Amino acid sequence: MQQITGTTKLLGVIGHPVEHSLSPIMHNRAIAQLGVDYVYLPLPVKPEDLDVAVAGFAAMGLQGFNITIPHKQAIIPLLSEVSDIAQLVGAVNTVWRTDKGWSGTNTDVLGFIAPLNQYKRDWHQTKAVVLGYGGAARAVVVGCMQLGCPEIWVVGRNPYKLSQFQQSWADTPLSKILQAYPWEEMPQLLQQADLLVNTTPVGMSPHIDQSPVDEEIIQGLPKGAIAYDLIYTPNPTKFLQQAKQQGAIPIDGLEMLVQQGAAALQIWLGQTAPVEIMRESLQQIFSS
Repeated sequence: MQQITGTTKLLGVIGHPVEHSLSPIMHNRAIAQLGVDYVYLPLPVKPEDLDVAVAGFAAMGLQGFNITIPHKQAIIPLLSEVSDIAQLVGAVNTVWRTDKGWSGTNTDVLGFIAPLNQYKRDWHQTKAVVLGYGGAARAVVVGCMQLGCPEIWVVGRNPYKLSQFQQSWADTPLSKILQAYPWEEMPQLLQQADLLVNTTPVGMSPHIDQSPVDEEIIQGLPKGAIAYDLIYTPNPTKFLQQAKQQGAIPIDGLEMLVQQGAAALQIWLGQTAPVEIMRESLQQIFSS
């Protein structure tokens, strides 16, 4: 077991809630494998406390941290530097200390694409439907663009937020391929989808009996389409169970979690992360 001493450097993940996060297990296993004097902690931070918390992290010497729901966009004004990819996404999931203050980037895009690369698809012929319009959805949209998807359809329930989401890409290459649709148009969109991605928290523990897509509607998903849920606990989610029953290829959020985490750890430690160890640490949880 890793010894925590007065010299141990601190890393962590902030969110609200953060109790469900498996990142501490994954990162601490990697840290132990590498033999470095670090520890990775879950750090619950309410939205109204974000600025105070980030200032406190600097005061206590935190080396870096990951960011999950709902802080991925709200964190940006509190950073002194933001990478190009994070600026395009408009959301940050990884932060580290520099002489100028906190710097941030987004490793979610890399993480999202990683498990898709194993499938031999013509991504230039792939229509993507993305459920949700939060920080995770923004990373998925950029990831779909990088893959080469010619059409990206974002679906959401709140008309104002949906409109704001689409308008936020107006001055980017995404403006030509991204279209926002109200939730009511989901049945027609799903029938044309080659890739369906859930970026909403619907179905996340403890509400594991829920799915973002009604049973009747998901029956329209074409056989052979990829259904991708960014949620990794429970495994599988009800959404993925439904999609698999329709003949879709299910992908859960586990590999995205591993790959984005490995990229973050490499930034913090300046050395290659043990991806296999990180993956195994999570697989053991789900198989136990």
